[in-house]
Amino acid sequence: MLRQRILSAAAGIPLIILAVWHGGIALLLLVAVLMLLGILEIVGIFERLNLRPPLWLAMLGSLLLLGSAYLYKDEGFAAAITLVVILFLAVTVLLYPGYTPVDGAAALLATLYIGLFAYLYLMRLFDAGWIWLTFTLAGTWASDTLAYFVGRSLGRHHLAPVLSPGKTVEGAAGGVAGSVLAALVFLYLYPFLPRGPVLLLGVLLGAAAQVGDLVESAFKRQAGVKDAGGLIPGHGGILDRFDSMLFTAPLVYYFVAKFIIS
Repeated sequence: MLRQRILSAAAGIPLIILAVWHGGIALLLLVAVLMLLGILEIVGIFERLNLRPPLWLAMLGSLLLLGSAYLYKDEGFAAAITLVVILFLAVTVLLYPGYTPVDGAAALLATLYIGLFAYLYLMRLFDAGWIWLTFTLAGTWASDTLAYFVGRSLGRHHLAPVLSPGKTVEGAAGGVAGSVLAALVFLYLYPFLPRGPVLLLGVLLGAAAQVGDLVESAFKRQAGVKDAGGLIPGHGGILDRFDSMLFTAPLVYYFVAKFIIS
């Protein structure tokens, strides 16, 4: 398992960093792929709960959110969410009774959840967006990695025993330590960054990563599945690898916008 994790990371991380470095269309396409694959997985999870969210509708809604980010940055995000909600409600009428309000609610939840990937693209549009997006990736990966190893070696106290029995308080602390360590590395590499806010962001990022991981665990626990998918050897699916980032990316985006570059 560990060997597969390392090999998958060695193959995938350079491709992600390359897209982040180039930004623009390359990053947009990467985020679009993550969103579409994520929609496939989350809809599959909901189907195991006897829900029938239309896959095509959830994919369309996700692409509308990403298209809004591309065309209008975050200024059009509220309008895009409103459009998605209206679209999903209209489909409830057009396809009734084969498409129920409950199915529409599941599709909307899937769309909004996976739509958080759009913040990876939005962050790259900042001045020095390369730094902040790389910080998000590195901090999230460092948090996930240290949480895994600290939890396996030192974990004694369960963090959420009913929801995710394998998660421990010690592992969560290790995750926060990992993101803070990433923040210290970035402060060393980029000494012009404000020390206090970046360290605080490292702490918050580590906490957000734990919450993001637990949210996906809640979905999987309800559906009775171990992994969201099997695309990435040693990790599971896209959501098993990037669930934390669905929470850390919006956090970093708004924190940086509000407290660092404003």
